[in-house]
Amino acid sequence: MNDPKITFLFGLLLLILFGWYFATDAGRRKRILGSVLTVLLVAFCIQSVYPPDQKLHLGLDLQGGTSFLIRLDPPQAGTLDKDTVNQAVEVIRKRVDAFGVSEPVITPEGQDRIMVQIPGLDEAKIKDARDQLKQVAHLEFRLVRPGSAQLIRQIDEGTIPIPPGYEIKEENQTGTDGKVTTVGRYLVKKTADMSGEHVTGAHAFFTTQYGVSLTLDSVGTQQFADLTKLAYDQQTELAILLDGVVKCAPGVREGPIYGGNAQITGNFDETEARNLASILQNPLRTPVTIEEERSVSATLGLDSIKSGVYAGLGGLTLVLLFVIAYYQFAGLVAVVGLLVNIILLFGIMCMFNFVLTLPGIAGIILTIGLAVDANVLIYERLREEMAAGKQLAAAIDAAYNKAFTVIFDANATTLITAAILFWKSSGPVKGFAVTLTVGIIASVFSAMIVTRTVFGWAMEAGWIKRITMLHLINPGKQINFMGRRRLWIAISLTVIAVSVTGFVVRGEKNFGIDFRGGDLLTLDSAQPVSEPEVRSALEPLKIEEVIQKSHSTAATGKDFLTIRSPANTSQKIVDTLETAMPQAGFKVVGQDTVGSVVGKELAQSSLWAFGLAVLGIVLYVTFRFEFSFAVGAIVALLHDVIITVGVFAICGHELSLIMVGAILTIAGYSINDTIVVYDRIREGLHSGRRGSIQDIMNASINETLSRTLLTSGCTLLSVLALFLFGGAVLRDFAFAILIGVVVGTYSSIFIASPIVLWWSGRSGGASLRAEVKRGAPVAA
Repeated sequence: MNDPKITFLFGLLLLILFGWYFATDAGRRKRILGSVLTVLLVAFCIQSVYPPDQKLHLGLDLQGGTSFLIRLDPPQAGTLDKDTVNQAVEVIRKRVDAFGVSEPVITPEGQDRIMVQIPGLDEAKIKDARDQLKQVAHLEFRLVRPGSAQLIRQIDEGTIPIPPGYEIKEENQTGTDGKVTTVGRYLVKKTADMSGEHVTGAHAFFTTQYGVSLTLDSVGTQQFADLTKLAYDQQTELAILLDGVVKCAPGVREGPIYGGNAQITGNFDETEARNLASILQNPLRTPVTIEEERSVSATLGLDSIKSGVYAGLGGLTLVLLFVIAYYQFAGLVAVVGLLVNIILLFGIMCMFNFVLTLPGIAGIILTIGLAVDANVLIYERLREEMAAGKQLAAAIDAAYNKAFTVIFDANATTLITAAILFWKSSGPVKGFAVTLTVGIIASVFSAMIVTRTVFGWAMEAGWIKRITMLHLINPGKQINFMGRRRLWIAISLTVIAVSVTGFVVRGEKNFGIDFRGGDLLTLDSAQPVSEPEVRSALEPLKIEEVIQKSHSTAATGKDFLTIRSPANTSQKIVDTLETAMPQAGFKVVGQDTVGSVVGKELAQSSLWAFGLAVLGIVLYVTFRFEFSFAVGAIVALLHDVIITVGVFAICGHELSLIMVGAILTIAGYSINDTIVVYDRIREGLHSGRRGSIQDIMNASINETLSRTLLTSGCTLLSVLALFLFGGAVLRDFAFAILIGVVVGTYSSIFIASPIVLWWSGRSGGASLRAEVKRGAPVAA
């Protein structure tokens, strides 16, 4: 279905079927429509995925490659216009194409940055790419003043000053040993006699040495002829400068050059000559700075894929076994819905050409836990409907109808945080936001339509007469959560104080290179090495704040060494280790460099993202419930985030780019869990249940307690698999989510509702105020 017309008609058909499904009340017709929708979507998604090695796009962190974040430096007086940025994008695209790589990605980011992603570069080509990307290629031709050598000697002796309008430029050559030697000094004009804007073509050549041949346009041909005539008449050299550095200064011995061709010769090897020809043919209008560089080898990428697959299969297996054991036949139905969910998730990603990144794999694994949440909400409501004496068919219909509101509200708040994460993030973290968003949409469809359709056909076929489930909590047991609310809040305040203190004490050590700037090396070695050996080998460098850490992956059992150091020190570290420990056979499999400016901007962007997520949640919860509920939700959210970050810091972990995604995920999950309790409180208030507001809240927490614990438990199982098998990169992410889920479960039970009760008693919310007027006291 690659034809856009067929895809459009298919989408229109699905839209009509969806509308018909929700509009009809006839049970059999609804089942038929649900079945048709499921079959069509699954078939379309399978067709979109197959074959996966061609349809599923992998990010650089999985397939291997290098990304550069390039900042364009604006002129001294002025700003960058859109044309300058677009010109830079096209120039960089042409330079990258010269490497012969497949599917490079070059996109503008913001007003003055360009993201360049180049897959499949080996370590040797990364340096060439770095040099080519940051070189402006500002070509100039300047006349050398007659008698330059004698004048420079007099200037060096101090007998004469540098003539006005002139400056001394050196021509340097780099030897095979890396030593730079000055081979010439020239007194040249400060302003160019001719610029390189008239160069229409450039190619490398070899005679007795490598050089670059230039072809000029008609205007350049005339200017070059006039310039070489002047040099010939004055019997002087014509200096050719690239980015202000003299590349060569040939003399004009045989008269003016009229053919529109020029040559640059110097101490070039073949690669340098070809690279120079490429950048001269595609010069930039403005200087650039590489602010961020991230490299992952194909070896590390493959290891990450294996770790992600192991974590995904482990999480899926744990969740499926638990659901089947606890809900029995209903659990099998949930498994069908979960498998459909996974097919839809990958199908939609392939259909819209979304890129799967390593954090994206984490999003998929997290989605497995969240997908079961919807089924748990439905099944626990089904348990209550059957306990009320309803027939199975009526109980199933009531369970799905009543669970729809809470499923919609809970997932809407998570979608808000995912959307903001996608908007404010970049690179691999954006991939996490994509998979989380697609996974949430797919999970709602599979839970509300697929599983309901399966139940309908099973009942019609006579396969089920009754549904049995295990009990986590005795339904008749009532715990007085609200009566001890001051105790719970005191415990939380104590933990928050400890968390904040631990974070403040660590100071800058809380932040990784994504926020502070610096280098991060990931090394593989042919032989095992110990951290003390590495520390001893690096001592002669006298580099401050060098932190090394060894870690292994459960997928392949490989040991990797990561070294964090100040910016632009990674190459020195690699060279030193190779010299001091040649037997180790070190190989660079990952290298990140982040400038301090990018780190500060990332910190500001993260705060903005968190603030926008809080604002979005406040507005949504206020709209769906009332402001007092929004206050309780935000207090619970801040409670969860502060404690998670504090515990994370106390345990010695560093905040990184992917942790921004983890924190926003925790915020979304915190609200998700709290919404489940809020929905039951709202139902109790609107149903006219007798008793005080506190009693209604307490009863609601007890009624949703098993749902809260079960949903948290399923998410914990999937995240636990990610923690155990996901590899070092995702282990910190999974650890933060584990803390967040536990703390979020606590706050949804013990913190959110007491805050709502306190705020309502203080200011009076719409529903609660109505209850008070009806005669229900706020507290017992």
